[in-house]
Amino acid sequence: MEAAERPIRSPTAEAFLDAAERLLVEVGHAGITTRRLAAEAGANQGLVHYYFGSIDDLLVQVLERFTERLVARQRDMYAADVPFIEKWRTAWRFQEEDLEAGYSKIWMELQALSWSHPELRPRVARVNGEWRAVLREAFERAAEEYGLTDDDPPVDALVAMTITFGQGYALERLEGIVAGHRELLDWIERWLVSLEERRTA
Repeated sequence: MEAAERPIRSPTAEAFLDAAERLLVEVGHAGITTRRLAAEAGANQGLVHYYFGSIDDLLVQVLERFTERLVARQRDMYAADVPFIEKWRTAWRFQEEDLEAGYSKIWMELQALSWSHPELRPRVARVNGEWRAVLREAFERAAEEYGLTDDDPPVDALVAMTITFGQGYALERLEGIVAGHRELLDWIERWLVSLEERRTA
C-alpha cells in the first residue's frame, strides 16, 4: 500500500487494531469476539462495527497494517549497497524476529480465516503479492549481480521457492517442528557463497 493510500484512522480505531493484533497472537482469530476485543482495547464494543463493519474486516486490516511496516523494512534492506548474500542473511534474521513478534502467526491465522471466508481471499492474496513483489525486485537485481544464466533457477522460481519455504518454515516453527530447517538454510548459504565466489573470480 502506497503512502498516499494509507487510511487515516482515529485513535480509537488504532486501539482496536492494536488490541486485535495482540489477541491474534495470544488466542487466534477463533478466540476473538467483539466483547473481548472491546475490553482489550478499552473501548465501547459498538464502535467495532462503526469503524470496521465486521470483526473479519478489522482482522484483515491488522494484517495489512503489519505487512505495510514490514514490506517497507524489507525494501530498505534490499536497497542497501551490500552483496546480496548479506541481504539474504539479514532477511532471515528478520524472519526470526517476525516469528518472535507474532507476525508469522497473524499471517497464518488470517490465511486460515480466508479459507472459509472467500470474500477475504483477494485481500490476503494482495498481501502475498506485496511480499512477492519485494522478492522479485531483489532477486532480479541479484540475478544481474551474480550473472545467473539459463542453467540457474529462474527468478520466478526463486521467488516461489522462497515464499513457500518461508511460510512452511514459519508454520512448522509455530508447531514446534524444526527438522531439516538448518540443513536447508545451510544448503542455501553454500549455494550463495558459490555464487559470490563465481562473481568475484
